[in-house]
Amino acid sequence: MPRVTLAKRIWKLTFLAIAFFYLFGLGILPLVGPDEPRYAQVAREMFARHDWITPTLGGHPWFEKPALLYWLMIASYHALGVNEYAARLGPAVCGLITAIFVFWLGRTIERTTVTAEGQNAVQLGEWSALVFLSSFGAIAFSRAASFDIVLTMTLTGALCCFFVWQITTTNSRPRLWLLVACYSLVGLSLLAKGLVGIVLPVGIIAVYFAIRREWPKKSFLLSLLWGLPITLIVAAAWYGPMLHRHGWTFIDQFIVQHHFKRFLSNKYHHPQPFYFYIPTILWLAGPWTLLFVAGFVSSVRTWHQSNERRTLAYLTLAWVMVPLLFFSLSEAKLPGYILPVLPAVAMLAGNEVPRILRLDRSSKLLQVTGVLFLAVALAGSWYMVRRLGLPTRPAILGLLVAAVAGGIVVLVSRRKTVAVFALAIASLCIIMIGIEGAKVVAAHDSVRDLIQAADARGYSSAPVFYFLCDDRSAEFYASGRLAYEATGEPVRFEGAQDVTAAIRQKGGLGLVLMETRWEKQLTDYRSARAEKVADNGWISIFAVHTN
Repeated sequence: MPRVTLAKRIWKLTFLAIAFFYLFGLGILPLVGPDEPRYAQVAREMFARHDWITPTLGGHPWFEKPALLYWLMIASYHALGVNEYAARLGPAVCGLITAIFVFWLGRTIERTTVTAEGQNAVQLGEWSALVFLSSFGAIAFSRAASFDIVLTMTLTGALCCFFVWQITTTNSRPRLWLLVACYSLVGLSLLAKGLVGIVLPVGIIAVYFAIRREWPKKSFLLSLLWGLPITLIVAAAWYGPMLHRHGWTFIDQFIVQHHFKRFLSNKYHHPQPFYFYIPTILWLAGPWTLLFVAGFVSSVRTWHQSNERRTLAYLTLAWVMVPLLFFSLSEAKLPGYILPVLPAVAMLAGNEVPRILRLDRSSKLLQVTGVLFLAVALAGSWYMVRRLGLPTRPAILGLLVAAVAGGIVVLVSRRKTVAVFALAIASLCIIMIGIEGAKVVAAHDSVRDLIQAADARGYSSAPVFYFLCDDRSAEFYASGRLAYEATGEPVRFEGAQDVTAAIRQKGGLGLVLMETRWEKQLTDYRSARAEKVADNGWISIFAVHTN
């Protein structure tokens, strides 16, 4: 079998294996954190009403996010039923599609470099896609019910369409379909996460031309006349009906509160220092952090070169710097906000891999990466066992995988291709081992098992109440049984008298979720009988009788 054909088959098998990993076991863990259960529940309420327009939570309009993630969830609910796997399937597919866009852009740059320089930027598409798919950030967010990976997919698609058009279009090959796709994907970005979906691509493309010190092609400027209407038409599929139904309430809640006030104030309590996203990008890029840093430095150095390799430097630097500066200026900061830079990070790191394979002196960079990978695995295992309660067995197994991979990278200096693949495979394996071990940790962060235990005791129709508790997962697992305020927030009671009065109004029987440390405030209350059903070490569930 020819060597080239064998290499292609190896790459195809590698990506098929990674795709299987991305789609496998999405329902192993319960929905956790403040966001996953809420997003899944919003989609379930829309699904139950056969309403693809108005997001609701507890029956109340909930205008925090646009509809694209909900639409993906609804489609999955139709096909697979309402469950954790269906809620996470759409984001996992978005992660894989993002890698396809990265591969496509890398391949296009390869061909351009061949034409201009007489040599190939070896497998830039393959290496960049592999780096992206095996990075900690892509894996973590693609396996969660997250808006951030959906925006990353649509934004990457839009930018890749534009840059491929910019690189390949000539007078004889106008390729306008790429611009049509670009404008359409910007419209989808508006549906993915709001106004940031147009701010980022416009800013990145503008900075790209600024650092090139040239004006866009005339054909691109003229395309704005018909392209922006395409963007608005795509976005209007949801924004139009929402404005028609809800008017100023939608504008105030979605645009004013969840865009401008979120950006300009600490209203939603996510303050972080200005430099927060620099270390965030570095851990999202793991285990390829050092390759990314080397690629970034290399791109800065090629800034003034006259060859076509500048194309990669210009577009990736603009792609990294614009979101980094934009989100650093925001008062509210969360790690997922910066995720859209990860495809560019992967391309910078992926561009370094062929150089490492080609140059002997670059072996040290790979060896240091192996040592750093092992050190991070060791520190992460210690933290998860000592602080989060991860079982010791999966932690040790993960360390063994990291040790093997790190050893291969450090010791096999002449088989650098093997070392790079070892890092990628180890990254995926460690995440899979961590997911298995995280079942125990997730049980503390979700009330799924508590609700199921209460249902098994015959309380499946009893209303559910929060008492001295800040859990969010009951919004999905106790769907239709929670009491909500007009703001769309679940009612949380601060006193035993108040929660028992609410139970009495509901018929005299209710389930109460509360932090375990406050149990005596309920059990010592004499006007009701509280029967403990179960606890997960942090949250307890009681069946409370007031008759």
